[in-house]
Amino acid sequence: MEISGLAELLAVEFAVIMACMIVLWLLSIAIDDVSFVDSFWAAGFVVLAGFGYWVTGAEGGGIKQLVLIVAAVWGTRLGLYIFVRWRKDGPDGRYVALKAKAKGNVHIYTLKNVFLIQGVMLWIVALPILFVMAGPTIMPLGLLAFVGVGLSTLGFFFESVGDWQMARFRSKPENKGKVMDQGLWRYTRHPNYFGDACVFWGLYLIALGAPYGYLSIFGPALLTWTLVKWSGAALLERRLSRSKPGYEDYLARTRSFIPWFPKNVKGRV
Repeated sequence: MEISGLAELLAVEFAVIMACMIVLWLLSIAIDDVSFVDSFWAAGFVVLAGFGYWVTGAEGGGIKQLVLIVAAVWGTRLGLYIFVRWRKDGPDGRYVALKAKAKGNVHIYTLKNVFLIQGVMLWIVALPILFVMAGPTIMPLGLLAFVGVGLSTLGFFFESVGDWQMARFRSKPENKGKVMDQGLWRYTRHPNYFGDACVFWGLYLIALGAPYGYLSIFGPALLTWTLVKWSGAALLERRLSRSKPGYEDYLARTRSFIPWFPKNVKGRV
């Protein structure tokens, strides 16, 4: 395809996701809570993949269908999980604290600092999906596509099982205040974040089969940086180190991101 066609789809998809964010922002004003936006972070990729598949008129394109399935399965599962958690737990303390910092109109503040920022980041992270959808109707399924599916499947396993294990752990009253170091959480402090990264690096490998697909590396690179250094693991660990007894010991013996066997700390494994 011509690069002008790719640019056109990227622009249209950007408009779609920003329009969704503005609608969600208006809803947040009505219910006085922005916490539900996290569930759309996952669902937004389903929207972009589905819209891209629809407008490009895909008719049996193997790679396009593959990417649509990966995005739909991952995004639907995670979006529903976060939405149910929000309905159960109520407003997220992070967003409550963010709104407390607002100067001037709090709704304009959340529009700029929550919805529009997340919209832009979502669009960038989704680049592997968008590059595939902008490609020809038929693209061959090469070795990298199958490796990408395998990596995304591994990521889905780590994220979904990690979320399930954490939810089960928290549901038991005797675990209140304790550090979760069982199951996948024994081998990495963030199996869900690791899984997230694997899903999108897998999508990137698939996108290498599309024209200019190599340029979409900015998507998984941005996601990995946010998960490891910015709003994900780094922010969560600073908070838990201050508030949860025993977490420092967990930090010392457990790998931060990429799973591996725990270290022997003070005679314990």
